[in-house]
Amino acid sequence: MKKIRALVLFSGGLDSILAAKVLRNQGVKITAISFKSYFFDGKIAQKAAKRFKIPLKVIALSKEHLNLVKNPKHGYGKSMNPCIDCHILMLRKAKEIMTKGKVSFGKLRTTKFHFVATGEVLGERPMSQNRKALEIIEKESGLQGYLLRPLSAKLLKPTVPEKMDWVSRKKLLNISGRSRKRQIALAKKWKFREYPTPAGGCLLTDMEFGKRLKELFKIHPGCDGSDVELLKLGRHFIFGKAKVIVGRNQEENKEIKKFVRKKDILIEMKNYPGPSTLIRTYDRGKISPRVIQKAKSLTQYYSTKARDKKDVRFTPHQLLR
Repeated sequence: MKKIRALVLFSGGLDSILAAKVLRNQGVKITAISFKSYFFDGKIAQKAAKRFKIPLKVIALSKEHLNLVKNPKHGYGKSMNPCIDCHILMLRKAKEIMTKGKVSFGKLRTTKFHFVATGEVLGERPMSQNRKALEIIEKESGLQGYLLRPLSAKLLKPTVPEKMDWVSRKKLLNISGRSRKRQIALAKKWKFREYPTPAGGCLLTDMEFGKRLKELFKIHPGCDGSDVELLKLGRHFIFGKAKVIVGRNQEENKEIKKFVRKKDILIEMKNYPGPSTLIRTYDRGKISPRVIQKAKSLTQYYSTKARDKKDVRFTPHQLLR
């Protein structure tokens, strides 16, 4: 029998680990792919792939993913997470690799893929893993018939891999719902000593980050990666079309300085320790004296040494170029 190869969308969570294991148990050669963007970095997948000895390719799609997040066809979840659109984008990338027929992993070069698999579980996530959503994702990714969900396959229509006997449907699973008892039982059965919690690692599901992102889209729909990266740092204050970001500790101060660009203003105190404060405007105009004064006041307020002092002096500020 010819060697069957599958691309597995791999987050590094328990579901994707189990999906890979189910296929491996049937002799399928597994190649994992994960993705990184401004909102997730693929590190969980890398750690899990190393532990379970699964060859993994991490693919960057930051700009393309940011454009999707700004205007998702299928909307958002509870926060700013466009999970359906995100899955479609990733699976389209997987289809490109499958169609192209090759992907390189250092010295390893795989030349043929028969189908794509994921760790999706029917009903586990209300927005992106209900039956209708799974059908939409399969159709719009262009993988009709070639997208296998090993953990819920017996509850879904047979796929080409099953019809062609590349995998045995009898040996696939029928897991559904939000309970993870069966997954945990399988992990115990197969002696998985360590695996990630089901947090997912995507910042778009975080409610507080989602609020910041929504505010950013409102004042600057054309925001780029630098604007998004700044959302992960400091305290944020909005004054019209200007944003003030105040560092919370020394590490954040250093990181904020890395994102300073033309027309930004950096505020720091000269004679007291305290935060680095970045002002960025989105109206193409100059930053008003009022906003600069607000930024100075915030910088002093968030310094425990300088909060009530009258002799605070600031380093000279100017539009940075």
